[in-house]
Amino acid sequence: MASVCGGSLALMDAGVPMKAACAGVAMGLILEGDKIAVLTDILGSEDALGDMDFKVAGTEQGITAIQMDIKIAGLTIEIMTDALEKARKGRLHILKEMAKVLSAPRAELSKYAPRIFTLQIKPDKIGDLIGPKGKTIRGIQEATGAKISVEDSGIVTIAAVGGEAGDRAKEMVMAITAEPEVGKIYEGPVKSTTPFGAFVEIIPGVEGLLHISELQHGRVEKTEDVVKKGDIIKVKLLEVDDRGRMKLSRKALIPKE
Repeated sequence: MASVCGGSLALMDAGVPMKAACAGVAMGLILEGDKIAVLTDILGSEDALGDMDFKVAGTEQGITAIQMDIKIAGLTIEIMTDALEKARKGRLHILKEMAKVLSAPRAELSKYAPRIFTLQIKPDKIGDLIGPKGKTIRGIQEATGAKISVEDSGIVTIAAVGGEAGDRAKEMVMAITAEPEVGKIYEGPVKSTTPFGAFVEIIPGVEGLLHISELQHGRVEKTEDVVKKGDIIKVKLLEVDDRGRMKLSRKALIPKE
């Protein structure tokens, strides 16, 4: 029954939202002629040599599980009543001791607790997430340790052994499947520069044009005077035209002097 008590405390310590703590106690019985003794919290030897092993688990409100091994012909109502009453007192005593250590589940899940996330992406983004021959989705799984499955409806399920791995996998999936939003600020690498500006990757695989006039306030003679290939910069998405081309601005994020 220690596994019931320890398991309950471990779940609460991990932040699992349990309704109540659960404890267990093992009851025993010794029968010698007309003499009967009901034992509480029996040892292994008392289990092996005794006439009954009766396990009772539950909360303060009541019993959640019972299990019995019996080696005699039968039990009377009186014996069972006595055993259940003693099990109740023992269980309540154990629960009070457990409450001294931890009386309720922690407010947040432990970073070590397993996680399952469910996301909804657009079905036309499934190919982007999977990648050629599954390269992209395998890369996310290898980088994070999470397991990812995708349904035809666009439902993505992420299972991870810890919160950090799950959050990282979720962010990577969302980054790949995200739709650019006008007015939103993005941070990404400069993929290339030209005489008329730079192309910046705002989400994986999606680039927008940062025109030379939007690099900074004032005239800019040469794109490379402000940004170079490989620089990580912040930009604001100003517009997406009917052909899907994106207009970015770095100037919009710089206070004008």
